[in-house]
Amino acid sequence: MPEIHAIANYHCNTGENPLWNDRDGKIYWEDIPPGRLFRADPVTGEHENFFTSTSPIGGFTFQDDDALLLFQDNKIARLSPDGKYEVLKEGIDGQMTRFNDVIADPEGRVYAGTMSNDPLGGGLFKVERDLSVTCLFRGTGCSNGMGFTPDLKQFYWTCSTRRKIYLYDYDRRTGALTRERLFYNAPPTEGFPDGMTVDTDGFIWTTRWDGYAMLKLSPEGRYLDKIGFPVGKVSSCVFGGANLDELFVTTAGGKDGKDTLDGTLYRVTKVGARGTKEFRSKIGL
Repeated sequence: MPEIHAIANYHCNTGENPLWNDRDGKIYWEDIPPGRLFRADPVTGEHENFFTSTSPIGGFTFQDDDALLLFQDNKIARLSPDGKYEVLKEGIDGQMTRFNDVIADPEGRVYAGTMSNDPLGGGLFKVERDLSVTCLFRGTGCSNGMGFTPDLKQFYWTCSTRRKIYLYDYDRRTGALTRERLFYNAPPTEGFPDGMTVDTDGFIWTTRWDGYAMLKLSPEGRYLDKIGFPVGKVSSCVFGGANLDELFVTTAGGKDGKDTLDGTLYRVTKVGARGTKEFRSKIGL
C-alpha cells in the first residue's frame, strides 16, 4: 500500500510544478501567486525557500545548463545557478493572465499552458529553443498537466476548465501536436483534473483539485486506483527519488498565519511504479 509522508509545509497558496532534479537529488516546487521557489532534500529532510520573485511563477523547467526557466505573468525569465534573474521575453500573449503548468520535450523546447479571465482565452504555447513562441490552440480558462507516452509518440494535455484530458500525436522533430481525441472525462465528483505524470509502463497519475486525491489511469483511459490526501486541493505530481520510484505531490489552499495542512508538499512511497527523468529545456542554449 502507498505511504504518504509530509515533506514541507510552507502553507502554499498554490503549490505546483514539482520537479525532481537528478543532478542534486532534490525536489523543487513553487507557490505560484507570491512567486516563491522551494527545494527539499528527501534524504536529510532539509528544505528551503531559495528564491522569491516580484511576480507570479506559473511554471518552470530545468535548463540543460542548470538554470531555471521561469514562466510568469506574460513573460519568460531565466534564474541562473548563482541567483541572477533575467527576463528573456515578455508581452507574449494579451489574453493570458499568467502561464500555468509547463513541460520540456526531448528536443529542449517547452510546451507552456496559460490561464485567462476569458474561459476560452487560455491555451497551449510552444516555445522553441530560439525563444520563438507559437500558439498551438486556445479554448480553456485553465491549461494544466501534460506528459508524454513512454514511446514519445503521443502527448497528454489537461483542460481543467472542461474537466478533460486529451491525447495528441506528437512529432518529436517539429513539436507538432495533431489528431486531438478525448482520453479521460472527469466527473464532477472527482474534482478538477490538474497536474499529471506518466510512469514507465504508460500509466497516468493525475491529481485532483478539490478532489482530495491523485488517480491512476490505464493507458486506455480507464480509472484504476486512487490515493487519498488529507487536503482538498491536490495540484500536481512527479516521480523522483534515487530510483524514480516515489511520487512527490504538491497541494494548495494554504494561507500565511493559518496552521493547516493545505499547501504541503507530500512524498508517496511504495507506489509500485517508476517514472523517467523529466526532460530539460534548452531555450537559448
